[in-house]
Amino acid sequence: MIGLLERFYDPVTGNLKVDSQDLIAMNPRLYREPASLVQQEPTLYPSTIRENIAMGKASSTVSDAEVEAACRAANAWDFISSLPDGLATLCGSNGTQLSGGQRQRIAIARALLRNPRLLLLDEATSALDTQSERIVQRALNDAAADGDRITVAVAHRLSTVRHADMICVFNAGKIVELGTHEQLWGQGGIYKRMCESQNLAT
Repeated sequence: MIGLLERFYDPVTGNLKVDSQDLIAMNPRLYREPASLVQQEPTLYPSTIRENIAMGKASSTVSDAEVEAACRAANAWDFISSLPDGLATLCGSNGTQLSGGQRQRIAIARALLRNPRLLLLDEATSALDTQSERIVQRALNDAAADGDRITVAVAHRLSTVRHADMICVFNAGKIVELGTHEQLWGQGGIYKRMCESQNLAT
């Protein structure tokens, strides 16, 4: 699903529409420009936190105010500012100097720096411990709350999507249930059984 939304390939049957426009009819470069992706295992480079975040914007000039605003939106500013070198802290090879939750929040800040109209989250919290997940999820919920932004989250951990405006339950490559958390819980189908197996109540 994420690969289709990134326009890495097109559907063989059916179509995908964003803002009522068919993706196939859109210029891939122009479509991707206002889009950002946060993956389960984000790639960080062995440079500073600031440089890793600034890579989210095509422009070579990114102000400190823009970086700080993105960090605050990603719920990352408190931990970054508590580090001895702050934004100048080196991440290490693929972010090894940072915890999983810290790496993920830097990746979210990088994604939010470009103020995307389409935010794609691919299992963005599944590799985190419970405490880190709660912090990262709060950042993602805040990012998704922007009225002009479409957020698509792929998740097996249902706490990630319980507050979504629309939840699509896939089974064997097809959408079998559709609705809010409360609606799907009330249907007593696959979604409710998955919630019960993850101890996620209404």
